[in-house]
Amino acid sequence: MEQLQKWRMILGKDADKQKKAQPLTGVDEAMDNALDALYGARNDNTRSSGLGQSAPSVNRWLGDIRRYFPTSIVKIMQKDALERLNLNQMLLEPELLETLEPDVYLVATLLSLNQSMPNETRQTARQVVQKVVEDIEKKLAQPLREAVRGALSRSVRNRRPKLAEMDWNRTIRANLKNYQPSLRTIIPEHFIGRGRRGQALREVILLVDQSGSMASSVVYAAIFGAVMASLRSLRTHMIVFSTDVIDLTEHLQDPIELLFGTQLGGGTDIAKALLYTEGVVQNPSDTILILISDLFEGGNAQQMRRRAVALHQSGVIVIVLLALSDDGKPSYDKDNAAYFAANDIPSFACTPDKFPALMAAAINRRNLTEWAAQEGMK
Repeated sequence: MEQLQKWRMILGKDADKQKKAQPLTGVDEAMDNALDALYGARNDNTRSSGLGQSAPSVNRWLGDIRRYFPTSIVKIMQKDALERLNLNQMLLEPELLETLEPDVYLVATLLSLNQSMPNETRQTARQVVQKVVEDIEKKLAQPLREAVRGALSRSVRNRRPKLAEMDWNRTIRANLKNYQPSLRTIIPEHFIGRGRRGQALREVILLVDQSGSMASSVVYAAIFGAVMASLRSLRTHMIVFSTDVIDLTEHLQDPIELLFGTQLGGGTDIAKALLYTEGVVQNPSDTILILISDLFEGGNAQQMRRRAVALHQSGVIVIVLLALSDDGKPSYDKDNAAYFAANDIPSFACTPDKFPALMAAAINRRNLTEWAAQEGMK
């Protein structure tokens, strides 16, 4: 009986026309009504909605789905409602916004509406964005800090340190086998250094595509950029682009302000963004450039390829992230990705939980194509 009821809910109200349809009652009926309001089909086989075009109807529906479904499912249904029912204009109403379950997708949608958002909604929107940012930071900020610090500590140890860079404890331990009893001292074969204290050891440039398909990637990039900017051993830049290039580095201390400084949507000119980046790079051998883009170039594709390869050949570690999100396999320009891969520029999608390990691998100059394959990234 339970299986029949589940199949009835999967098939929708059209199944009621069948003679063997199992009638639903109570909570099951309420769940079915909530599903049908979003996923129900009209007679012309197009999707329709039982929500109506009013905030009260949507508010009641949001209350129902939160009552009957777990949070993970609520977020999926919210996302589907925004896409299927074109509720974007309703998001400009503070009363409706307060009833939504905050998540990265909702933040991305709010950012895309930023320019048309009335003042009375803006404060509520900022609160929603701040809650999501804080939740993500709680999960991912510390792993990123630990991964970067550990990688930098390993990468800066060298065999010819200056006196101020000496790591005496490690040097002594590494040379204990050379202790000379007659001299009552150690004759060191090599020295281990800490690197330059208080100075940036690496420069990280996040170059982020603002096109609509990259919305959730922009959110994660802003949060990771803010975390890395808090580390003295990194000099972090945040640059976003569409057909224009905007340097948001000065806002990295405040990820909320940074996110509201983005302008999601519009065209894509990666070649132009790379040209700007060339002027930012100061020490190529100490620079990591992370281009976060699906590589659908609206500008000059040949220039884009040339500039990326030139940066790589100058000594910059260039990484292309086709997506920085939880969405799974992204849609991307396979020809451009293949070209970069053939020129030793790794191109793959990355989930947020893997980003700290990616940064550690890049700092330690590991083969990132091999690393991505080991991590199951494509």
